[in-house]
Amino acid sequence: MLFSVFKIRTYFNLIYDDVSIWCIVFDCCFSTGAWEQDYKAYAGNIISQYNETYPESSITILDFRDGEKVSRITSALSDYDIMIMDYPRHYEGCPLLSMEVIHHFVKSTESWLSVAQENILIMHSELGGWPVLAFMVAALSLYRKNVAVETKALDMIYKQAPNDLLPMMSPMNPLPSQLRYLQYVSRRNADSEWPPAGKALTLDCVIMRMITDFDGKGGCCPVFRIYGRDPLLHIDKTPKLLFSTPRRRKNIRYYNQVRRP
Repeated sequence: MLFSVFKIRTYFNLIYDDVSIWCIVFDCCFSTGAWEQDYKAYAGNIISQYNETYPESSITILDFRDGEKVSRITSALSDYDIMIMDYPRHYEGCPLLSMEVIHHFVKSTESWLSVAQENILIMHSELGGWPVLAFMVAALSLYRKNVAVETKALDMIYKQAPNDLLPMMSPMNPLPSQLRYLQYVSRRNADSEWPPAGKALTLDCVIMRMITDFDGKGGCCPVFRIYGRDPLLHIDKTPKLLFSTPRRRKNIRYYNQVRRP
């Protein structure tokens, strides 16, 4: 059984080719502000309800948190015998995770759900973590072959949240990158290596559909930076600055919105 995040907001049933996955979405996942209620009391009450309803079940919680400090869910459930696995809330500022982490996530969750029908998997996120949680639920659905189309997997999760929530939580549109990473998951059987090895990236162009008005005249002078692994150092996986627009004035162009007739 698969559940998602904390303080009940709504129930929804995801049906993929006659396979149902029941999810429970909680309010704090959709919140961008401070949590006003007694989090420990509420989280403990939810776990107690699960234990009473499913006495034979075992619970594992996957927590998408930011930073290294102890998360709220870990502190709130410290008195319970529950395994909590921590995952990051973003990768280099984008609400998705690296392929190595995605691989660990889908393998471990699939194993947990397959061990026993009674096992319960709860996915929880800190404030602002809804985009990466939605992405990871979609990745798990593709990995388990509950759905075969990446856009369908992502849309069925995202539509459970208010339409204006994603722009409030992410300064960039994460959907193109999330769909590209979901394609890696859905095509895993076609690849000889999983997760796929890193490949050199060739950037031909950058398309800016919306130009930020920094100067009051409808335009700006953007500086691009590209981060990634050093292609010459295969052991070191730490992202490094691979390219940056030179700061010399003659190299920085001015862009503004195209005026349409």
